[in-house]
Amino acid sequence: MNKLGIIALLAVSASASAATVQVRIDGVRSDKGVVQVAVCDEANYRKDCRLTATAPARTGSVTLDVANVPSGAWAVLAYHDENSNKKLDTNFVGMPTEGYGFSNGAASKFGPPSFKDAAITVGEGEVPATVTLKY
Repeated sequence: MNKLGIIALLAVSASASAATVQVRIDGVRSDKGVVQVAVCDEANYRKDCRLTATAPARTGSVTLDVANVPSGAWAVLAYHDENSNKKLDTNFVGMPTEGYGFSNGAASKFGPPSFKDAAITVGEGEVPATVTLKY
C-alpha cells in the first residue's frame, strides 16, 4: 500500500472513533447574547477546553452539536453569555451572574462540581447530553 493509501486509511479510522456530542441546554432565560458550550476531558476540565460550540440564545432550550469528540470520559459545561463578552460574568465574591450548568445535572456547591460528577461516556455516533442552566 502506498503512503497516500495509508494516510487515507488513518483518516477514516480517526474519524470513526470520534463522536458528536449533542448538547441540549435547558432553562435559558432570555434571547439575549449567546450560549457557550465546552466539552472537556479530565486533564483540561475547567481550564482549556478546546472542543466548543456557540449558538444564539433562545428563551427555553438551545441545542448545539460538538463534533469530533474522541471516545472516553468527558464533561460538558455551558453558560448563557447574555452580554456576549465571551466570559462567564461574576459578582464581587466570584459567584456567576449569568446562567451556567454542567452535564448530568452535576451540582456546584461552593465551587464547580468534580469531573467525575459531570462526566459522560462518549463512544461513537451521536451522544446526547443535557445541561440545565442555573442563574
